[in-house]
Parts: sequence; structure tokens; C-alpha cells
Amino acid sequence: MITKTRALALVLAACFGASTLPVALAATAVSAPQDDEEKPDKRPEIKEALAAFKKHVSKRGDEDVEAIAIIDRMLQEFPESGPKDRKAIAKEIGAVFKLKRKPSKENILDNKLFNAAAIALGRMGPESVKDLVKWSDHKNFAKNVDVKCRLIRALGKTEDEDGVDPLIDFLGHHDAQVQAAAAEGLGNYGEAEQKERKKIFKKMLDQITRVKNAIDVDQVDPIERKRYDIIAGPMLTSLQVLSGNDEIRDPTAFRRWWNKNKKKDWDEGNKD
Repeated sequence: MITKTRALALVLAACFGASTLPVALAATAVSAPQDDEEKPDKRPEIKEALAAFKKHVSKRGDEDVEAIAIIDRMLQEFPESGPKDRKAIAKEIGAVFKLKRKPSKENILDNKLFNAAAIALGRMGPESVKDLVKWSDHKNFAKNVDVKCRLIRALGKTEDEDGVDPLIDFLGHHDAQVQAAAAEGLGNYGEAEQKERKKIFKKMLDQITRVKNAIDVDQVDPIERKRYDIIAGPMLTSLQVLSGNDEIRDPTAFRRWWNKNKKKDWDEGNKD
């Protein structure tokens, strides 16, 4: 049974960020799974839970807290599930993005179900990647930047190679929050193949350099100044992760570093 405390934990994470998840829940979500052959699959309890989930989400928001409790349970079950159950879990959770939720009387968007689903799907790759790619760029969330950014960050959390190009595309988005989310997502690829890391690094460096050059030319441009303030932290942090160089905190210095090191072996110092 899902306790009210655990259900509340995922609601809080959905509303305020994944950092509010309890340490135990976060650890469970990323625990090392058994081999697929050893995992139970096509379990009736999973089928029943997903049927209950589908019923809850159909209530137009009235039972979203109950639905989030089931997402919490599925998040724990996922690593120890067989391939058919994993596929079914990710598919059913991903389907919530087809739904609509009415804003409050104060015109505040009701995103808690969407955000909880995004957080969970970020820990359900590779089964969740297709849905994360689809919904992160879907018209349903074009104006709902909160959900869009959570989906983008979740896509990066999967560390799946199929997420790289969509995330790179978001680096050039017109909304700075989306650009920042894409940079955060790409920061998860610090262990990717070197060729892939260099590709990501170059695209991100080009974006932050373009904005930095714009404000250097016109230091009172409020739009580009605000954009830089939003994207600088996430992009510079991810550039550090991708390059393995945590001493540089400036786009110009990173450009010099890139020109000097782009053809070198970035992993040479980490070889046994």
C-alpha cells in the first residue's frame, strides 16, 4: 500500500522539484536491477495498478493525488520489473500528457500530475524516451513552460543517445528557460562517448557564445542580458561536466580551451 506520506512526497516533487523526493525514493528509483531473465513479468498486480491509475486520471483532476501515488509505486517497481511490465508502465504514465487540466480560478495551471509523470519517466529510460521526445516538443505544452522544461530535463536524465539531438535542438529555443533546461539535460551525458560529448559541447558553446557576444556589443539590451543570466549557470556547468574541466567559468575562456583541445583525447588522463 502507498502511504499518504509517500504520495505527498511525489506531489511535492511534482510541484516544487525532484529535490523534494525522499532519499529512499530516489535511491529506489535508480537501484541496480537484476537480469531481465530473473525479473517477474506480466504481473497481475502491475496490470491492476495501471488500470486503477487509468481510472484515477480520467477524473479530470479530482483524483490526481491518487494517480500520483500509483506513479510513486510504479517508480519503485520499475527497476525490478520484466521488459513487458516496464514497457506497460512507461506507456501508461506517458499517456497522461494527452490529458488536459483546467487552471484554477486564479488562472494557476494544475501541473502536478504532468510534473510527477515527467519526474518518473526520467528514471524509466530507455522505455520512456520516445514519449519524452514526443511530449517535450508537443504543441500541448508550447505555452506551459514549467511542464515543457520538466520533460526536457527528464529526457536528459535517461542518458539515452536518442535524447541527444532533440536536446541540442532545444538549446536554440526562443525561451531562455527552455534553453537552460536543455543545458541541464545535456549535462547528464558526461559519461557518453567522447565523440558525442564533443558534439554536445560545441553546440552548447556556440549558443552561449552567441548570447555573450550580443550583450558585449549592446550591454543595455535587456532581452539578451536576461537570457544570459538564465542560461549561463546551466550551460557553463554542463560545459564543465562534458569537458572534464571544472576550472573555467567563462564562455570566452571555454572557446580558447575548445580551440586548443577539440582534436585531443579528452579521456587520456582518465585511462588506466
